[in-house]
Amino acid sequence: MSFFSKLFSKDKDKQETLDQGLQKTKESFFGKLARAVSGKDKVDDDVLDDLEEALVTSDVGVDTTLNIIRRIEARVARDKYVGTSELNTILREEIAALLQENELTTAKIEEKKPYVIMVVGVNGVGKTTTIGKLAHRFKSQGLKVVLGAADTFRAAAVEQIVIWGERVGVPVVKQQMGSDPASVAFDTLQSAIAQDADVVIIDTAGRLHNKKGLMDELTKIKRVMQKQVSDAPHDIMLVLDASTGQNAYEQAKQFTEAVDITSMAVTKLDGTAKGGVVIGISEQFKIPVRYIGLGEGMDDMQVFDAKNFVDTLFKK
Repeated sequence: MSFFSKLFSKDKDKQETLDQGLQKTKESFFGKLARAVSGKDKVDDDVLDDLEEALVTSDVGVDTTLNIIRRIEARVARDKYVGTSELNTILREEIAALLQENELTTAKIEEKKPYVIMVVGVNGVGKTTTIGKLAHRFKSQGLKVVLGAADTFRAAAVEQIVIWGERVGVPVVKQQMGSDPASVAFDTLQSAIAQDADVVIIDTAGRLHNKKGLMDELTKIKRVMQKQVSDAPHDIMLVLDASTGQNAYEQAKQFTEAVDITSMAVTKLDGTAKGGVVIGISEQFKIPVRYIGLGEGMDDMQVFDAKNFVDTLFKK
């Protein structure tokens, strides 16, 4: 098989994974959309009201839904007459435009060495699995990766990171349970620099007992890491579980108030009809989605492409 054939095959596999991963969301959303336009031939106030309900109940979120509706109203007013047959196209274009407004502003991985990612999120959202999949992704690209098990409050968290490190074949820096998380982060960067690593991924505690406690802890980790790498971390990534729907919004709200989140990874899209949270959370918090999780496999973590995500969502 030629290089280009392999490339095409990989792209095809990725698209099939995305198609399958969004299937439940598509079925739910289009069922609601079909009911919104049933028996109507033009986009009027009744259709917009029904569309608003369809978006809100698809976990797009109230604020984002109202923004989308305003955009569609402006299109209808400008174009004078818009048939319901055109609604899918307009909706797709406006949602894609919203998502593309939130572009990544973090440094590129090739611009920093080591590139340091601090991963945050509550327990149970797939944080450790996301770290493992990211490590696999970076290693597959020929990059040298080191993981830091700085969630020292849960023995299971350290064990899970170690298992992923063994599975992927990357080193994990850890200490005893109950150790100072900042100390683990410091040791991880020290080890990464000694090994000439390209990427460092630091796990952090998944508890969210109060914003001040979280802020103090993560601020300390950042401050200590900067003794090794002056501008670390280069990305503070929030991991959210799509299947939790509105709870994901509350988690995003809590974390963004406590920490300077620069990107998001949204997991478990394949098992839920609540994929609309990707649209709402990104637009509402003005934070780009960097990765989406579409399954249990090592390669089922994809770089988020707003246009392709929306095109796939609207593909019939």
